[in-house]
Amino acid sequence: MKKHLWLLFTCCCMLYCTNSKQPSQKVTVNYSTPLPDTIAQRFLPGIVSSDTLDFNATFSPDGKTFYFSRSYNRKYIIFESTHNGKEWASPVPSPLFDSTYSNTDPFFSREGDLYFISNRPQDATDTIKDYDIYKLPINRNGPGKPIRLNDINSDSTEYYVSLSDNGNIYFASYRDGNLDLYMSRKKNGHYGKPVSLGPTINSSHDEHDPLIAPDESWLIFTSGRPGGFGEADLYITFNKNGQWQQPTNMGNRINTKTYEYCPNLSPDGKFLFFSSERDVKWISSQILRQ
Repeated sequence: MKKHLWLLFTCCCMLYCTNSKQPSQKVTVNYSTPLPDTIAQRFLPGIVSSDTLDFNATFSPDGKTFYFSRSYNRKYIIFESTHNGKEWASPVPSPLFDSTYSNTDPFFSREGDLYFISNRPQDATDTIKDYDIYKLPINRNGPGKPIRLNDINSDSTEYYVSLSDNGNIYFASYRDGNLDLYMSRKKNGHYGKPVSLGPTINSSHDEHDPLIAPDESWLIFTSGRPGGFGEADLYITFNKNGQWQQPTNMGNRINTKTYEYCPNLSPDGKFLFFSSERDVKWISSQILRQ
């Protein structure tokens, strides 16, 4: 699972991608101020970025609730903080998840369903201690029961799920003996057999934590490949004529000599959130255009 860091902060930075679609519905998110300029900035210090191992970042589709993961009593627990109209409240364990097990890596689909990973057993006969991907359906009547995505999961660990607007799902897995990135296409309501994203993206080093663009025009992920700034960096690759291009390190305005991972977009498409071992700052969209 996740690398255990001594101290982790969740931060956000602006992302500019000309090929990416903006959200179809207007969403108002009450960001903390000041907004980022040219450097990365911590998000909600003291609420999210605390003295514990805090990582991940995702908002509810309406932008009113912020979810993140926290290491607590040797388990991963998904916490939530809600904006009451004036300020962000102190985080509490989210009641959406069964805290008997470790749950982490939350991600909302375009339809508003919540995807996450958990080490809960598949059934009474399941003795494999791994993490699988689950879907928590959410409708007008509230959340349903978690559904294990049997077409995607394997006997190894799967984690950090990201979905495009058409429902295609991207995730990381150890299924072939190395931590690589995979995707599964959604067709007629079902997921096809997961396929590796191939040698252009995957290497002999670890690749994980994919963030796919809503229209699949770009992909951001974490890699420990040589040539980076630290233990693991965020990279971006663009889809050109159906082919992923050579990944590019996102630079020292984001990456440091430590560990950067867990990228995610805000629901209004204005900010990129990611987790880092260092005392993080914010970054301007002008920097990422260069």
